[in-house]
Amino acid sequence: MTALRSLSANSPIRRAQWRALGLSEADMLKPKIAVVNSSSELAICFAHLDGVAKVVKEAVRAAGGVPFEVRTTAPSDFITGAGCSGSYILAARDLVTNDIEAQVDAAMLDGMVCLTSCDKTPPGHLMAAARMNIPTLLVIGGYQASGMIGDDHVDIEDLFSGSVGATLGKPGKFRIEDMTEQAIRGPGVCAGMATANTMHCVVEALGMCVPGSAPVRANSDKMFDAARRSGERIVAMVQEGLTPRKVLTEAAFRNATAMVLAVSGSINAIKHLQATAVEAENGVDVYALWEEMGRKVPILSAVRPNGAVRIEQFEDAGGAGAMLKRLAPVIDTTAMTAMGQPLAAVLAAIPEGDVQIIRPLSNPISAGPSIAILRGSLAPESAVVKLGIRDGSRPESFDGRAVVYEDTQSAMKDIKAGKLQKGDVLVLRGQGIKGGPAMGGGASLVLFGIDAAGLAKDVAFVTDGQLSGLCLKGLTVAEVAPEGATGGPIGKVRNGDRIVIDVEGRRLDLDVPAAELAARPAPSAVFPIAAKGYLGIYRRDVQPMSTGAVLTDLAD
Repeated sequence: MTALRSLSANSPIRRAQWRALGLSEADMLKPKIAVVNSSSELAICFAHLDGVAKVVKEAVRAAGGVPFEVRTTAPSDFITGAGCSGSYILAARDLVTNDIEAQVDAAMLDGMVCLTSCDKTPPGHLMAAARMNIPTLLVIGGYQASGMIGDDHVDIEDLFSGSVGATLGKPGKFRIEDMTEQAIRGPGVCAGMATANTMHCVVEALGMCVPGSAPVRANSDKMFDAARRSGERIVAMVQEGLTPRKVLTEAAFRNATAMVLAVSGSINAIKHLQATAVEAENGVDVYALWEEMGRKVPILSAVRPNGAVRIEQFEDAGGAGAMLKRLAPVIDTTAMTAMGQPLAAVLAAIPEGDVQIIRPLSNPISAGPSIAILRGSLAPESAVVKLGIRDGSRPESFDGRAVVYEDTQSAMKDIKAGKLQKGDVLVLRGQGIKGGPAMGGGASLVLFGIDAAGLAKDVAFVTDGQLSGLCLKGLTVAEVAPEGATGGPIGKVRNGDRIVIDVEGRRLDLDVPAAELAARPAPSAVFPIAAKGYLGIYRRDVQPMSTGAVLTDLAD
C-alpha cells in the first residue's frame, strides 16, 4: 500500500480536530478523500450536486476511506456571466483550481473526487488534479432535461438564439416567454454538444473518470451508478498510487483532441486542454495536436448545434465510450486510464452502440477538421475557427473589408440598423483574456446577432474573444492571439482594411504592409471594463493563450 500523505501530517491538534468531527481512531489510518462539490443554489447546473456528493461519500466509506466534502466556487455562464460583461466566467475556472489547492492540498488529503458540471468546473478540476498530482476522479454531473412546445423540442440553444433575434426585431417561431418555460426542465448542464458536454466527453477521453460516464442524464440511475463506482475506485487509486500525471500523458491529450474533433465540440476545449497540460507540466502542445489530429479525424456524430441529433440520442448510442471505440484506429489506446488499465482494455468492454448516431470512420458525416487553428499576419500566435459539418453550407474562405468595433453594444446597434454590408468582416476586439478581461460573453452575442440578421453567409466575424459552445454560425474566427489589448495586430486593424480568411491554408491575414502596420499606434492601455479585486489579479497575472490562459507562475 502507498504511504498516505494524510498520515504524515497527523499532528495531535489535527487529530483532535478530526476526532471532534466524529472520526474514530481507526479512521485516522484510512485514506482521506476530498469530495469536491460545487453545489450552488444560484444555478440549475449545480443544484443537484449535494445528492451526488452523498452517494460518493457513502461509497468512499464502504471502500475503506474517509470522505471530506469541500465546497468551491460554482461558475455558471448564464448566471455568473451577468456581471462585468461576463468577465468572471473564464476567470472563475482558475479560481476553482486555486480554491481546490487551498483546501485539498493544504490539508494534505490523499485523493479527491470532483463533482464536475458546468463549463468551467471540468477544466478547473482537471487543472487542479494535474497541479497537485494526487489520485483524482471526476464525476460527471449530467445534462438537463428540456421541453416541448407542441411537437417541437426546445432547449437553451433555441432560447439563446430566439432572445437575440427578438432584440433585433426578428422574432422566431415561438414566444420568448414560452421558450423560457420549456427550455430547462431539470438540473444539469445545457443540452447539446456545447462546452459542458464537450468537456464531459473530454474527461472520459483523458481517462479521468470511470468508463461510461459521459454524457449522462442528470439525476439518472446511470449517473448515480458512476458516482458510486467513483467513490469505490478512488480509494483503490490511493492504495495503488495512481496519480493524474500517469494518466494525463501526451497520448491522453491526443485522444481528447480526437474526441472533440469527432463530435465537433466546443472550441473552448482547446484552451482548457492546453491549460491542463501546462498544469501537468508534460510539455504537450495542444495547438500542434489539433493540427495533427485534424488531418485524421472526421466528424462522426452531429449533436446539436451541429445537427439534429439530441444529446439524449448520443448518450443512448453509447456516448463518449462508443466514440472512442470508433476512433481506436487513429488514437493511442495504450494510454493509461484512472481504472489502472490502458484505454484498449477499457474499450474492449464497451458495446459498439448505434452506428447511425455515432458513425464509423469508414462512413463519416463529414470530412474533418471540425475545428481548425489558423495563423497569419492577423494572428501570429493562433486563432480558432469552428467549421462544424463541412457540407458547403458555410463559407471556408473570405476576402473582405474590415468594419471594426471596440465593444459589443456598438456592433449590435449597427447590426440592428442594417449597416453591415455583404463582404464585410466584422472585427470585434478588446474581448480577450486581458482586454475583456477573461473573454466575457460579448462575442457570442454579436455572432447570434449576425445570424439573426440573416448575414451569416455574407459577413465574416473575427474577434479576440471566446464563443459559447452553442455558437456555430457562418465563418467566425475567435480567440485571435495575441489579443488587441496586448499589442496584437487585431488591435491595429482599421475600417476598410482587407482581411483574408483561408481555412484550407490555415491562414488569417491582414493585407496591410508590415512597415505600415508597425507604424500604426498601439491600442490604448485604458481598458473599457474595470477590473478590481480578483478580476484585477486575473488581468495582471493571466498568461497568454498559448498556455491556455492559465493563472500560474510559469517561472517556477
